[in-house]
Amino acid sequence: MIAERRIVSAEIGPMPRQKSAGLFDAMPRVTVTFDDGAVKVLFEFYPDEIAFCPSEFIGLTEAQARDLRRRKDTSFLRS
Repeated sequence: MIAERRIVSAEIGPMPRQKSAGLFDAMPRVTVTFDDGAVKVLFEFYPDEIAFCPSEFIGLTEAQARDLRRRKDTSFLRS
């Protein structure tokens, strides 16, 4: 069985200058580094809807990190 690589660090940003980003403004990205040294942008998000901190991603697999985003997004949409 091949172990899935784990996230060892994460960066979030850059954040939009305005509190509410416009339709064509760049969204912040979650960029992670895995335990094998690979770096990958996992996703972008709307910072006026959901928020993340880098420590939330440490130790997660890519699938778990994407699931974290899905759960936060679903929670926001249901609120």
